[in-house]
Amino acid sequence: MRLLQISTTACDGSDVFWPWFLWLLAAFILGFLLGWLLKSIFGCGNSKEEETYVKQDLKKVEGIGPKIEGLLNDKGIISYKQLSNTSIDFLESMLVDAGPAFITHRGMTRTWPAQANLADLGEWEELENWQKVLKGGV
Repeated sequence: MRLLQISTTACDGSDVFWPWFLWLLAAFILGFLLGWLLKSIFGCGNSKEEETYVKQDLKKVEGIGPKIEGLLNDKGIISYKQLSNTSIDFLESMLVDAGPAFITHRGMTRTWPAQANLADLGEWEELENWQKVLKGGV
């Protein structure tokens, strides 16, 4: 069996392995540094840093009581910002998974993210006016 041999000598007889290896290594390091720099400048990519949220009273959202707030907290949703970014499908499946006692609340989940967004923005008067309409059954 014949072993694979790679010739690293140039036509003039000089060894070209180490200069090419060093160029390749330098290009790799430069690419890594450039990628890191662009990522830090433009903020692209997935950041491993998690945002910290302060626990807020989610019961201020119409349709959320103490038990549903507990369900949301168990899923890691503790702030208005998190609730405003939560999908309606996720909220409905959470209620279905919680059991038959929570099924009646499924129709209300459509407004929870929007209400939470108003609360997160501090638009309390507008939220209160909207909740009066929601309580009226319109």
